[in-house]
Amino acid sequence: MTQPSSPSTAAPGRLSPPAAMALVASVLIAFLAASSAPSPLYALWRDDWGFSAAMLTAIFSSYAFALLAALLVFGALSDHLGRRVVIVAALLLEIASVVLFHQAESVPWLFAARIVQGLATGIATSVLGATLLDLHPVRGALFNSVAPMLGMALGALGTGLLVQFADRPTHLVFELLLPVLAVQTLLAWRLPDTIRPRPGAWQSLLPQVHLPPPVRPTLWRILPLNTAGWALGGFYLSLGPTLARAVTGSRSPVVGGALIALLVTSGAAAILMVRRRTPQAVLRGSAVALTAGLAVTLVGVWRHDAALFFGGTLVAGLGFGAGFNGAVRSLVPLAPPQERAGMMAGFFVLSYLAFALPAIAAGVAAGAVGLDHAALGYGGTLIVLALAALVLSSQRTAAQRS
Repeated sequence: MTQPSSPSTAAPGRLSPPAAMALVASVLIAFLAASSAPSPLYALWRDDWGFSAAMLTAIFSSYAFALLAALLVFGALSDHLGRRVVIVAALLLEIASVVLFHQAESVPWLFAARIVQGLATGIATSVLGATLLDLHPVRGALFNSVAPMLGMALGALGTGLLVQFADRPTHLVFELLLPVLAVQTLLAWRLPDTIRPRPGAWQSLLPQVHLPPPVRPTLWRILPLNTAGWALGGFYLSLGPTLARAVTGSRSPVVGGALIALLVTSGAAAILMVRRRTPQAVLRGSAVALTAGLAVTLVGVWRHDAALFFGGTLVAGLGFGAGFNGAVRSLVPLAPPQERAGMMAGFFVLSYLAFALPAIAAGVAAGAVGLDHAALGYGGTLIVLALAALVLSSQRTAAQRS
């Protein structure tokens, strides 16, 4: 069995463990910022090229499905080749996707950019998550939860501000991302080796969801809540800005970016608030917050009340972030170090299925019954899932006490 190398000291020419952790966390933030950056731009592209809400969710979901494919094929690769080389490869692919976005002239360009970006992010998600855990299991789990939230907030709100106040926003945001990714790629060559390479790289490319047996019972128990949280995120990143326009009556791009940023920054705040609580307690609180927040949000949609809409989003975001943190902290201790990347890939496969498939259904439903009604039905379904998770958690707690 391959043992992880100790990250306590840095080899000559390599970054120290604290510097390595800072770099890896920043790369994770950059990937998620790039993933949410196109969301406020969809309205501009729709105005220029005239595509439907269903097409919008198809473009968005092409990213998620490419990400899923990358997780299935490459999710465990860094367990065999080592972390550094896989991180660099993911960064190079991400740079290619940013160039495609920058040059986009039609819907096929957006599909191509989103697909390449999905492949890059899928490769990066598992290896970056595993590297953070290698460097420091406790802080790594925290950064795995917080960094994606901060990245999505930065990408969505930053792009919204550029659309509102800057010239050439569909180009400028990608011109800002490119040098950041280039510098991170150069620095990534200096990351320490946190595991020793081992045989089996080619076999690991066979598509699979790798869930170590000790992880599976816990994963199935938290799946309804995890599904509800990620499905909420998928809806907000695809149709959220359009819904925000309808509810508020404002056509400002900042409104849509602010909505996404509110969801994920409140999620990040929740992660910081609950990090010292037991994962079981965090998951129960998450289910309550998600249910309450969604209920208030739906009232805001029904009444076109911006205060209720944004206030409910704030509470739902707390539930989303807490649930993500509780899920990661529940699963990480159950996976051996040499199986962490594969385990994280399997977890994110299920998460991104919840991220993509419901959003596609919502886009189709919006074309059939209108966005408001589609949002009400979507949110109601997520409330049912969150309540089911709360019931399962209460039953498990009662069984442990008896």
